[in-house]
Formats: sequence, C-alpha cells, structure tokens
Amino acid sequence: MLVDILCNFQWKLISEEGKDGVDPLLAICLELMTMASAAETDEIARDFFVSAYTSPLTLEIIRKNDYIRAKQVFSEFCPDWTDDDFKEAEGLVSGIEFATLMKTESSAPLEKRISGALDMLMKIYNVPEDIRKENIEKVLSRDYTSMGSKVFQYFKSYIEEENEQAFEEILK
Repeated sequence: MLVDILCNFQWKLISEEGKDGVDPLLAICLELMTMASAAETDEIARDFFVSAYTSPLTLEIIRKNDYIRAKQVFSEFCPDWTDDDFKEAEGLVSGIEFATLMKTESSAPLEKRISGALDMLMKIYNVPEDIRKENIEKVLSRDYTSMGSKVFQYFKSYIEEENEQAFEEILK
C-alpha cells in the first residue's frame, strides 16, 4: 500500500516536471532517479526503500506493478517475449534498483549509480544504445536531488495527514 502511494507521488511529480510531456520510457527512468536521489539525501527514505526491496511482501507488489508497466513500455523492443520473459526481466531490474538504492562506503557516486542502473535496465529490455543514451542524458540533466526530495516530502506529508485523519476517526 505505501509503496503504491509513493509511486503515485513520483508519477505526479514527474508529470509536473515534464509539462511538455514525458514519454513512458523516460518516466520509468525518472522514477528510479527520484528514488535513488531521495535515498541518497534522506536516511528515512533510504530505510523505506531498502525495506520495500527486502521484504517479500512489498517486493512482490513492486515486481507485479513494474512487470505490468514494463510489458506495456518495452514490448516494442522485445516483440517475441512471453509473460515469463518480462517477469524474469523484472526480477533482474528490481535487483538493479535495490543495488542503486543501497548505498555503502564502496558505492559509486549517485550520478554514476543512476547512469549505470538506467543503462543496464534498458539493456535488459533491448533498448537501442542511442535511445538509452538520450534518456540517461535527459534524466541527469534534471535537478534530481530536488526532485527526489520533493517526492519524499510529498509522501511524508501524505502519511502525516492520513495518520491525523485516522487518529481523529478513532477519537470519534
């Protein structure tokens, strides 16, 4: 549930940032960028994302939702793929996403992790090199630190409001 809510906030911000229109492939790239940036700058965000990717229950939600979306976005690059191929690809992609979010002392800088993760993610789905490079450049040209902070701030505000409403309902 919380993972779905956060994804909705990410898509809202991505839409606001790309008023001229954001194609679905770029939106997927921007989503990973905002998560990685939020995790880089906010310990609570990092703990939330790492927990989401290490819990079987929430990882199942992530993989199921992302599998459906990946099938829609990447089918043109993978015309002969079956549902099982897309499911296997999503298992690999979720591992790349986790590795990008799980910063350690030996991790590369954020920009390098984002660039590498996006390149590998798109390679898995057979996206041609020129399209991969173009999308990575678009992502890295944005103020990803600000976008990541905004997304997580929206999310925290939403949770606080929901908690207040739930508490008021209990007191009635």
